[in-house]
Amino acid sequence: MTDKKLSRREREKCRQRKEMIAAALSLFSEKGYHNVSMQEIAETAEFAIGTLYKFFQNKEDLYKALVMEQSERFEVAFEAAIAGPADEIEKLRNFVRIRRDMCRDNLPFIRLFLAESKGASFNLKAGLDADLRKKIDAFMEKLAHIFESGMENGRFQKIADPYSLAIALDSVIDAFILLWVESPERHPFPEDPDVILNIFFKGLLN
Repeated sequence: MTDKKLSRREREKCRQRKEMIAAALSLFSEKGYHNVSMQEIAETAEFAIGTLYKFFQNKEDLYKALVMEQSERFEVAFEAAIAGPADEIEKLRNFVRIRRDMCRDNLPFIRLFLAESKGASFNLKAGLDADLRKKIDAFMEKLAHIFESGMENGRFQKIADPYSLAIALDSVIDAFILLWVESPERHPFPEDPDVILNIFFKGLLN
């Protein structure tokens, strides 16, 4: 349902919720999740603490809503990147580009999420709940279909099953993002997506 179809009261509630989440993201990013109280979030968003608790049971609930909302935005962008008539290689390039651009445009969230998940095992998915993991797995299946299609028409060699290749590509991009976030001057994220994709397309052996 779009905002235009919502009643005025419902649109107002959506606006309030967005302002609360935005305030929480700003404070969490600046001070860290554990150093921010619900009272501080309410004051920053300019709402009474009771109003904040009408939307979120506690700080953990608010953080989960923040992560879910941001992740859904990422999911929409990622799916758009691999949709359309482009060939398999160009779709993979688009995916690398949008991963880069979304991280650049949402750096406070990325830093917050990495801090809270501890960057476990160089995996940006650490700490996610089951519902969000299901969404990520569903997208990985779509990414795997690109590799499968490339194999079927002879563009890609059948060196591994398509889903494993999708996971491998996603993990390599994660590693580049983590290095970039931790040390942007030393490890800038490549502007050319083929810098990453050539790890798959060309490998290391001469």
